[in-house]
Amino acid sequence: MSGRDLFCQPRRIRRGAALTLVFTSVLAAGAATGSFDGPGRKSASPPVRTAEAGHREDVADAAADAMADGKSPVEAAERAVSRSGDRWGAVYSQGEYEEFEDALDGRYTGVGLWARRERDGRIEVTRVRSGSPAETAGIHKGDRLRSVDGRRVDGRPVTEVVSLLRGDATGADAGTTVSLGLQRGTRAWSETLRRARLSTDSVTVRELPDGATVIGVAAFTKGSGDLVRTAVADAPADEGIVLDLRGNSGGLVTEAVTAASAFLDGGLVATYDVDGDQRALHADPGGDTARPLVALVDGGTMSAAELLTGSLQDRGRAVVVGSRTFGKGSVQMPSRLPDGSVAELTVGHYRTPSGRAVDGRGITPDLEVEEGALERAETVLSGLGDAE
Repeated sequence: MSGRDLFCQPRRIRRGAALTLVFTSVLAAGAATGSFDGPGRKSASPPVRTAEAGHREDVADAAADAMADGKSPVEAAERAVSRSGDRWGAVYSQGEYEEFEDALDGRYTGVGLWARRERDGRIEVTRVRSGSPAETAGIHKGDRLRSVDGRRVDGRPVTEVVSLLRGDATGADAGTTVSLGLQRGTRAWSETLRRARLSTDSVTVRELPDGATVIGVAAFTKGSGDLVRTAVADAPADEGIVLDLRGNSGGLVTEAVTAASAFLDGGLVATYDVDGDQRALHADPGGDTARPLVALVDGGTMSAAELLTGSLQDRGRAVVVGSRTFGKGSVQMPSRLPDGSVAELTVGHYRTPSGRAVDGRGITPDLEVEEGALERAETVLSGLGDAE
């Protein structure tokens, strides 16, 4: 498949930046340790004064000082994050963070279409969600997306197209409208859609003609790990599995560990550090360790999806096929600021079971393939089955 698959899903915002990141290591440390203060969550023990802890204190102090002076705590915290050089740090208003948590529950505001950028730069619709505004408007798979609110999208990065569709720059909510310029064959037309609250299909399952099962994971939202385990249990006996993580930009680390537990009989999934304190993540025992498995990845495979890929590769459980992954291996921890806003700041990094660092490096596939990756994965899977 050419191009990069893209789902118009919840975004992560750093104000003033053009880059829109989707589910990049969301609440990684908080999810893994239960350390984020909030309803039903345990409080963290006092942090050691490491560079990362000092970074958090500087951001909190900047917000408190701004609040005392009658200025915006959020803007002051953002400036402190920017000065720190924390590439993945972000600051959310209280409302933005509530929306972000909704995203982790698999809910988002959008129009319900998936798209990809072709090699010539065109943006093509690859899927339309049933019951979505896009389906109601009559948009079909294969249609070309030419513009969003009058801005041409040919050649634009897919993340930027998502930002336009969701209305990130204007803080668009459900009920706001977006105008799309479309083309189908020689017919060109415009549609005005009203954004709606939708739910994600984080895990999809389909069976290939040869009996193998493709489990696609778009993002590690709440419950996705159990969906993977159910899909593995329901797959035809003795047939292989392709775990498609292409375009998976991460999510909750606990869900990625649960997904790993579907294929591993316990043992180490990853290690990570929080303020210099070394910690480990382990799979639950009882996973299917016999069935042939291929993990399919690309440059859009990020964060928690890289953690899962690295664990399956290091432990010899899967053959990894595709292209080098993104290289997002840092851990963020959210902390509440005086006005109720939230700063999510980098506190450490994770490593694969063999000790490989992912951040800035990514995961190199066992078999590097750019074109026809799924077909190559099927071929590899067939060979693994023959070797049994």
